[in-house]
Amino acid sequence: MTERENVVPRILIAECMQEISSFNPLPSQHENFRIEEGEAMLAQRGLNTAVGGALAVFAARGVEVVPAISARAGSAGLLSAPGWAQLSAQFIAAVERCAEGADGVYLSLHGAMGAEGDLDPEGTLLEAVRGIVGPRVPIVISLDLHGIATRRMLRVIDGFALYWTYPHVDFADTGERAARLLFRLISGAPSPAIVRVVIPALVRGDELITKTGCYGDLLLDCRRLEAEGKALAAGIMIGNPFTDVPELCSQVLLASEAPDEARALALSLAERFWALRHRMQGKLVSVDDAIAQAKALGGPVVFTDAADATSSGATGDSNVIVRALVEHGFPGRVLAQIVDPPAAALAHRAGVGATIRTTLGGVHDPARFSPWPVEARVKLLSDGRTRLETMGTPLDAGPSAVLEVGNATIVVLSRTVSLFDRALYLATGCDPTRFDAIVVKSPHTEHHMYEAWVRKTFNVDAPGATSARLESLGHRICARPIFPLEPDTAFEPRAEVFLRDGDAR
Repeated sequence: MTERENVVPRILIAECMQEISSFNPLPSQHENFRIEEGEAMLAQRGLNTAVGGALAVFAARGVEVVPAISARAGSAGLLSAPGWAQLSAQFIAAVERCAEGADGVYLSLHGAMGAEGDLDPEGTLLEAVRGIVGPRVPIVISLDLHGIATRRMLRVIDGFALYWTYPHVDFADTGERAARLLFRLISGAPSPAIVRVVIPALVRGDELITKTGCYGDLLLDCRRLEAEGKALAAGIMIGNPFTDVPELCSQVLLASEAPDEARALALSLAERFWALRHRMQGKLVSVDDAIAQAKALGGPVVFTDAADATSSGATGDSNVIVRALVEHGFPGRVLAQIVDPPAAALAHRAGVGATIRTTLGGVHDPARFSPWPVEARVKLLSDGRTRLETMGTPLDAGPSAVLEVGNATIVVLSRTVSLFDRALYLATGCDPTRFDAIVVKSPHTEHHMYEAWVRKTFNVDAPGATSARLESLGHRICARPIFPLEPDTAFEPRAEVFLRDGDAR
């Protein structure tokens, strides 16, 4: 386990999490990140986060945990070069301070970061960590299934754990699996081979919902492989199609002490995934058709705005759906959210009960969204702080306001934060169940939050930096051809095997 006799294993943990859309024109900055160093990281104990799950395993095993740094940011645009320089230096310095005597390293990463001048930030961090701890200390990482595991990353790690659910609910479970694998390695087990099969396909749509879609069926087989001991880790990453980087793809990953068997299993999974690629595409309805059908239904209905999904890296300042609902005369009560710092600031200056004239939307992405002139009543003011329902982690949307524009109630935020659950609606006194049409800036809604009680969910075709119409976005960097950007893309499956000596074959 360790050359030090009769010493409790010492595990360094660190975290760096952000997902970006390359098509978001607003760069993210260092200040977008919530950073906790040292013991402050232990506040994640008991939370549904990967670090929280890993901490539970380490506590049960009597491991000495050395928390280095956690840096988490909501999805956003490409991280600026100065922001990345500051963040990476801070991260690496924290690891250097904590690395002495480490028997193992656990890193919680996303996989879909991107920075100006560095399109593989996680690879950069992993190479730095490997250089600090040396070649013999095992490193295990956890990744979002929307990430991209690059060759640089796979050459320096000893193992991984991937999310198995979408919408994501298994954050802590993933951290637990990563921690158990790391403990196996520091107890003397050999580092497994990691097998990767790259699939030239980008996917979106309801078939990715793991409880009901065909993607979930494939991931159940990955779970089975782990449960039966045929793989130490298994998963299928679908990347984030909005993170336009050189190795953007879908990919099968297996970690196994039997690389030949793992190679065959990974190739089989990849071929099955490829056969389903046409099903795993977004099925969208036009704004006009969705509103017409919603009028006929009478509500309650949900409009998912996947194109302006802040949890996928969009700006959040699209007014397309709510504006159309008002201008098309939707008869019921409408609830929506929008990111517009000037409008929120004006509302705070005016105060509750005031009537203001302003514009909504088109602040960060004016090429896609035209500002909407409105007269609005200020119903409520807020500091924009709450916690995500799904994870319990903090949200800070900055000074926020609830505005009434005709029959629409609009929660106006100063900062772009994840809006896939109800947290900011509920925190500002807006219960979605009391409305007839609810706009959710997300490609999905969790069943108990909306699907259980609405009459229909419309996946609306609107512009935005995270549109499911992938061919509309303008990829320039990712390897081509790739489906569906090139519908006739061919696939000749090939397995790469990464060994802990850093070589791949």
